[in-house]
Amino acid sequence: MARVVLRNVVKNFGDVRIVKNVNLEIEDKEFLVLVGPSGCGKSTTLRMVAGLEDLTSGEIIIGDRIVNDVHPKDRGIAMVFQNYALYPHMDVYENMAFGLKLAKMPKAEIDKRINEVAETLGITELLKRKPKELSGGQRQRVAVGRAIVREPDVLLMDEPLSNLDAKLRVQMRTELIKLHNRLKNTIIYVTHDQTEAMTMGTRIVVMKDGVIQQVAAPQEIYDKPVNVFVAGFIGSPTMNFINCRVISDDGKITLDAGSFRLPAPAERFTLLEKHINKEVLMGIRPENIHVGENAAQTYGDSRVEALVEVVEQLGSEVLLYLKADRYSLTVRAQAGTRAATEESIPVFINMNKIHIFETETETALF
Repeated sequence: MARVVLRNVVKNFGDVRIVKNVNLEIEDKEFLVLVGPSGCGKSTTLRMVAGLEDLTSGEIIIGDRIVNDVHPKDRGIAMVFQNYALYPHMDVYENMAFGLKLAKMPKAEIDKRINEVAETLGITELLKRKPKELSGGQRQRVAVGRAIVREPDVLLMDEPLSNLDAKLRVQMRTELIKLHNRLKNTIIYVTHDQTEAMTMGTRIVVMKDGVIQQVAAPQEIYDKPVNVFVAGFIGSPTMNFINCRVISDDGKITLDAGSFRLPAPAERFTLLEKHINKEVLMGIRPENIHVGENAAQTYGDSRVEALVEVVEQLGSEVLLYLKADRYSLTVRAQAGTRAATEESIPVFINMNKIHIFETETETALF
């Protein structure tokens, strides 16, 4: 296995800079996920590691080698593509053996590797089938098998689950996590799906417009986003945002949102004192806005009147889409919560869970 380092990596397409001075260290045996919206540069970054795109400037190091000028086949990597890229005229065995034959590996060793990997992935009975005879999930397994049978130092995956239906994506996420736990290889995984990123990665790299916004463990990114973009991108449903003015009143600090005011947590007064009479952006996740009598008793001083616009019954929970003054709020409520469309209801915000961002820079104060 191998450690991967990107130093000051830049990629231009003509006059357009797609990847902007990326610095990143991926540890040996790590499952690192690059996540961000379409066009953020995550797939281009992965393709540069693979050697499928040339760098405009910077260095990529795999193991102890600078690989900028090393051919893809000599980098010790294997890649799983979004469209699987299986040869339609070959059966599964031949697809998995193709790269090993090119490397002039002995037939006995090829047989051994393919049978071991096929058993690990549960595709032994598929070895004589052609790709057209396989389901989407089976093709995905074969594509992964073809990559890992080469025993690469680094396994690269470019949105490999995006062509699968929702149920199969969940199943394959679990399978890939189990595979990584078993093989202990270094994986760099690209996705636009923040749920995949949160559930699969040991660390997440959030990208926007070719720039890394934050690198951290999934829970840290969720609990402590460094800016508005990360806060809004990670989490489903997305974080709620409310524009507020910081007000000092009788030694206490409140957040004035226009038609309602919310008490700031006492332990945050010191940070907020520097922003008295200034605009800030408050963020609160849907699960930290509460409804019902118990919520009124616990969070009664942070009450907000809201109009119910949409109710989504999901069985295990209820999502309420509300309008409070000019703000749209999403609330994740317990199963059985009753609310009717066009009904006005009070909701209560857990102010100990709020995030505050500077309006101009959009960076997090806390």
